[in-house]
Amino acid sequence: MQTQIIKSLQYCDSLTKYARRKTREVYIGDVPMGGNNPIRIQSMTTVDTMDTMGSVEQVLRMVDSGCEYVRITAPSIKEAQNLAEIKKELAKRGCHVPLVADIHFTPNAAELAAKIVEKVRVNPGNYADKKRFEEIEYTDESYNNELDRIREKFTPLVKICKEHGTAMRIGTNHGSLSDRIMSRYGDTPLGMVESALEFLRICADHDYHDIVLSMKASNTQIMVQAYRLLVNKLDEEGFEPYPLHLGVTEAGEGEDGRIKSAVGIGTLLEDGLGDTVRVSLTEEPELEAPVAKMMVDRYATRQGHGPIKEIGEVAIDPFHYNRRETFEVANFGGSNVPRVIADLSNCKIESYKDLKNIGHFYLPEPDKWKMNDTGADYVYSGDRPIPFMLPNGLKEIINYQQWLNVDDKINKLPMITAEAYCSTEIKHKELNLVLTDSAELNDMFLEKLKTDNTAVILLETQNDHAMSAIRRAFVTLIENGIRNPAMIKRSYGPISEDQLQIYAATDIGGLLIDGLGDGDMLGTGLAGANLNNEEHLELIGIYNKTAFGILQAARTRMTKTEYISCPSCGRTLFDLQETTAMIRKRTDHLKGVKIGIMGCIVNGPGEMADADFGYVGSGKGKITLYKGKEVVKRGVPSDKAVDELIDIIKKDGRWIEMEAANE
Repeated sequence: MQTQIIKSLQYCDSLTKYARRKTREVYIGDVPMGGNNPIRIQSMTTVDTMDTMGSVEQVLRMVDSGCEYVRITAPSIKEAQNLAEIKKELAKRGCHVPLVADIHFTPNAAELAAKIVEKVRVNPGNYADKKRFEEIEYTDESYNNELDRIREKFTPLVKICKEHGTAMRIGTNHGSLSDRIMSRYGDTPLGMVESALEFLRICADHDYHDIVLSMKASNTQIMVQAYRLLVNKLDEEGFEPYPLHLGVTEAGEGEDGRIKSAVGIGTLLEDGLGDTVRVSLTEEPELEAPVAKMMVDRYATRQGHGPIKEIGEVAIDPFHYNRRETFEVANFGGSNVPRVIADLSNCKIESYKDLKNIGHFYLPEPDKWKMNDTGADYVYSGDRPIPFMLPNGLKEIINYQQWLNVDDKINKLPMITAEAYCSTEIKHKELNLVLTDSAELNDMFLEKLKTDNTAVILLETQNDHAMSAIRRAFVTLIENGIRNPAMIKRSYGPISEDQLQIYAATDIGGLLIDGLGDGDMLGTGLAGANLNNEEHLELIGIYNKTAFGILQAARTRMTKTEYISCPSCGRTLFDLQETTAMIRKRTDHLKGVKIGIMGCIVNGPGEMADADFGYVGSGKGKITLYKGKEVVKRGVPSDKAVDELIDIIKKDGRWIEMEAANE
């Protein structure tokens, strides 16, 4: 297997100044992408492509919701032909949104679609290859012969696109790399990039450049690394700076889907990468565009953010995950999972029931406590110490001046500002939370940290370019040899739940992706200003779940079942939303288990990437079940398939009864 050789760690113009990557302008019909154009929003239909009127109605709803391009699957010639009918009916309705044909496995459908619609999307992993999950040893000669075969199959499409002014997206997916790419590069970001570059080189030979590129994965770490490496390799090989289509495949539904999408997409947007966004949710497609727009709109005024000290030599490898090296303080840092601090400082905690929203439940009858998978590790009560003993090893943090006056200076922990920390010797013997703005890591503070093995840093920022500001602070810690654990703290004003999930997942998730951060703390701040105590406690519950969700989406702390579910399309062979909800209801207590739910064989098993178990549509009313990428049962009737899936999980020793999970 070929090792990764990367000449430069460069992948964006600046790690501290927001500047969108300058790309080639590519026209998709009359709606250009890249260049100086806004970041475009798109989604994909879920109606059967042969249902002309159903497709048209859905496209119209998608356009009304904000879609600037609409993708439609064309798995065979007949669907490709029907794109003309859909386009004709849309024109009658006064809708001229550019259409994109989504192609897998069928070059003849792509060649036909390219004469009808404004853009075609091809997957280099299955356009000219059929994936058999075989390990094949290729010599250089046999590998080059395969490249010649791909050139022969792909060239006709390139010529048609060039002749008709049709754009093309070369869209690599982590889960559907060809056996040939896997044999040489493995299941890696470099393999994903090389898969696209093979096709891009053919386009360049024919002087065809109306190209958009994507590197999608369900694993956010892999996805971010692949896009960054793609930009690096384009520069290295002298390619034009083609626009990027950003997306996390099979992100799922609800809060999980939004958080996971924002961790992946938001991380790249922060660094100025991305020219069009598609958020893949297991929901109706018209619900995707507003979420994507919420991500993109944050950058409309980002140019004017406060100055951040430049980063010279990169202290962080952007292409591989390496957690920042820290020593252990209590259960922070070292080899511990990232921790979550729940901010209770703006409400009154008067009874046991007030802790239920942060995952700690008091059961009166047996007189005992239980904790769920999103039970906060610490609570911050500010200036209002909690008047009862906390359960389940939960620890309380209070403001330093308040801590000085309490009797119990052992079980209550101080949060102290960096300024006060530098001027006092009175501290907790084991653990002190030191709050500092990311821009205020002065020499005195850094020197004191070097000799203190009780300090855990809590980094916050007032800078609009929050991720970059806090990343700069982490680089400063690394450059000065500071190995104290460091938490990430973010607070937001009055925002919606969707905005919270997207903003926090972007600001914090991007740091976690780079191995920075030993946990997170979301402060409600002004968001809870006009709420009564009960409403504020409910809000804290949302913030707490979001904090855990970000850690899971960044693959740094797995606390619940993960669902890798595709967003449905015209190929889907069952009601994906209903089935996902049914599977989730039966399995969402299986902490750390990853279950792929795919509508058709195109999106499985490859697209499930690293799922532990898979549920894939294989025919009308028929399901194929997987363990990893291995087929366990084929042709299972859909009314029995969930029970059969659970049986497979049980036989693998990963099943626990729900009652036991709740103990």
